[in-house]
Amino acid sequence: MIGIVIVSHSARLAEGVKELAGQMAGEGVTIMAAGGAPDGSLGTNAEAIGAAIDQACGPDGVLVLMDLGSAVMSAQVAVEMLAPERAEKVVLSNAPLVEGAVIAAVEASIGKTLQEVDAAALRAAQMQKVER
Repeated sequence: MIGIVIVSHSARLAEGVKELAGQMAGEGVTIMAAGGAPDGSLGTNAEAIGAAIDQACGPDGVLVLMDLGSAVMSAQVAVEMLAPERAEKVVLSNAPLVEGAVIAAVEASIGKTLQEVDAAALRAAQMQKVER
């Protein structure tokens, strides 16, 4: 099964997205939140992201969704710190954080591959929210 990591500059935002995605997917998907700086302020922490990846990474890999540019850089550093056999199972997704996480969690819950989960999460960016 695919695990999911939510990376945000805000610990509260990461936990909220984790909660939403988890309720949509059910209990079978491991979703970890890695948000905020070590001192509790806004920011990101590569070590916390790496620990979340380790906890979420199942035999089929882990999808990481991030909120803003420096979260991407922190996630990249986290992946570089992983053992090579773990790092090759990590996909950093360009999907939108909230919609992508929900769709990824649902797709992971039905046994999709890491590539399929990422592709579905990426399609979330194309979803029309309001008809005008």
